[in-house]
Amino acid sequence: MEPFTVIEGGGASLSATTTIMRDLGAAARLAQRALALATAEQKSKALFAAAAAIRANEPVILLANARDMTDGERRGLTSASLDRLKLDGKRIEAMAQALADIAALPDPVGRILARFDRPNGLVIERVATPLGVIGVIYESRPNVTADAGALCLKSGNAAILRGGSESFQSSQAIHACLVEGLRAAGLPEAAISLVPTRDRDAVGAMLSGLDGSIDVIVPRGGRTLVERVEREARVPVFAHLEGLVHVYIDKAADLERAKAIVLNSKMRRTGVCGAAETLLVDRAVAATHLKPLLDMLIDAGCAIRGDSETCAIDPRVTPATEQDWRTEYQDAIIACRLVDGLEAAIDHIETYGSHHTDCIVTEDQGAADTFLARVDSAIVVHNASTQFADGGEFGFGGEIGISTGRMHARGPVGVEQLTSFNYRIRGSGQTRP
Repeated sequence: MEPFTVIEGGGASLSATTTIMRDLGAAARLAQRALALATAEQKSKALFAAAAAIRANEPVILLANARDMTDGERRGLTSASLDRLKLDGKRIEAMAQALADIAALPDPVGRILARFDRPNGLVIERVATPLGVIGVIYESRPNVTADAGALCLKSGNAAILRGGSESFQSSQAIHACLVEGLRAAGLPEAAISLVPTRDRDAVGAMLSGLDGSIDVIVPRGGRTLVERVEREARVPVFAHLEGLVHVYIDKAADLERAKAIVLNSKMRRTGVCGAAETLLVDRAVAATHLKPLLDMLIDAGCAIRGDSETCAIDPRVTPATEQDWRTEYQDAIIACRLVDGLEAAIDHIETYGSHHTDCIVTEDQGAADTFLARVDSAIVVHNASTQFADGGEFGFGGEIGISTGRMHARGPVGVEQLTSFNYRIRGSGQTRP
């Protein structure tokens, strides 16, 4: 891989950063015009080549990641943040495989979404088109560099990626592999750009739209980042709010199934946005279900913040505050509350949730159907782990984020969600009277 030119934050003035970002935007806009004409074979070739480059450059990526990890430990990152940052052979292979999976997906551009044959002989088609230039602002996870770049490329969009400062060196190494793929396919390198500075002013420049170069912003990070993006952005935003994820144990829940789902939802990876943060248990099964669930979580190393009834059942539970019901811990901590049945569980989720992912565990199909229909979240789950809230698990190859808004894209944002459409009208000389 060729050296990556880096401009360190603090060394670049505001005007220098602004110039850098405007140049990135202009180059991305030109690259997107070329991508709009690229064949499906070209885009797939680029992604397969990038996947091969990631595998071939695993030692380089691991070395860059080790430097980021050392910096993160010195800066006092939490264990959950370090877990999101860390790469190993298994995670690098998963990253490469995700690129190959995205490459193998059908081309989303040019799909005929609908066709109307009008009485006057006009044929109207609604056809999928790229969104344009997508700015992605993300924190911690270096694999987002690969996922976001690949998904944008496959959907015919140019990408400007601004990763977190904590994953700066890892993202550089991964981005260099994406550039190798673009070169192999004869596509412009600016089709996937990585912001070459830690300067936070680069984020503000992206939110301004870079003089009209950026069409959509996708934030992927904590509440502070998302709120800043939604407050300052001058272009449309795919909101990815925090994952205040709930698991509700209904009175008709099978205990062993509930234990397996709760343990996986919370503890498989505590730092992902699909990790459960609140456990709700129907008071009707508190005597049979609550203590086994608490024991299981505590034995697995999970701290519990509970309401007064939960604390009374197990002295190891810490009393919950009002803030606990609104906290995305991204750590081995879960809030727990007893509720009076399905309606109370839905009310709690509506009051405190972030419309990300919520789950019901029950053998009562009617209760499940009610929960699925009435919980207004992007992903609603019956009898399965909330950690399936992932574009790869949906068959999308990967995701650029999970949108918690209600416009256009909702849930995992994959290649189809990164397209818009236009109408193409075919006539034979018709004029309007």
